[in-house]
Amino acid sequence: MKIALMDSGNGLLAAAAAVHRLRPDADLVLSSDPDGMPWGPRAPEDIIAHALDCARSAAALAPDALIVACNTASVHALAAIRAELEPAIPVIGTVPAIKPAAAAGGPVAIWATPGTTGSPYQRGLIRDFAAGVEVTEVPCPGLADAVQYADSAAVNAAVAAAAALTPRNVRSVVLGCTHYELVAERIRAAVQPLLSPAVPRLTLYGSADAVAAQTLRRIGAAPAPAPAPDAAPSGRLTVLLSGREGSIDPASLTYPEGRSLVEAAAVRP
Repeated sequence: MKIALMDSGNGLLAAAAAVHRLRPDADLVLSSDPDGMPWGPRAPEDIIAHALDCARSAAALAPDALIVACNTASVHALAAIRAELEPAIPVIGTVPAIKPAAAAGGPVAIWATPGTTGSPYQRGLIRDFAAGVEVTEVPCPGLADAVQYADSAAVNAAVAAAAALTPRNVRSVVLGCTHYELVAERIRAAVQPLLSPAVPRLTLYGSADAVAAQTLRRIGAAPAPAPAPDAAPSGRLTVLLSGREGSIDPASLTYPEGRSLVEAAAVRP
């Protein structure tokens, strides 16, 4: 089994790690675009062009499925990628976990990039899945870039700024950018002390686990039994950088998700 994931940068790590947890025997292809990132500030047609290039590079390795592990690409390019690759390769997009957060009860905060915050796309998700629930959209300028480059000081500053905009009565935060899942506990640590004492432990909602599970369902695969502690790794990892085969970005190795992929997979030379 081979699963490909694509994103402009290391936002794909959380979903890749989730797939690996479910199927440690699966070969993974990580297709990112360091030459063209970030995608967020680009015009929609430019995002589509870069996302298609990234998807084509992954598709050339004949994966069983492709995960678009990027909210921006899912908004603008998912239809174009599906039109080109399906039905030969199932394509799974990423949607912020607004529905489960709202179902658990509000108030809810949605942390997202400035371009996504207030967008018709996000407002549509709120309308469709969180009607009647108190929802606050929180822009997080600079957070995705700080996570991408593993700039700890910049991450702390961006998280603190977003935490200051988060209402004190929220029960959950939706992580509306895949990069944010890599610093989820830092987000919790910044927001929790600011909340009202009446608020229970803050719940964070990411999309990685749901996307990984949906991917296996799409290809008719079940999660594998847990491997024996002394079992040799069987899945292989291929890294594509703007279409060129390369190595995982050193910044990605600062995150447990990145280290787990390298440590538990037989990395293709």
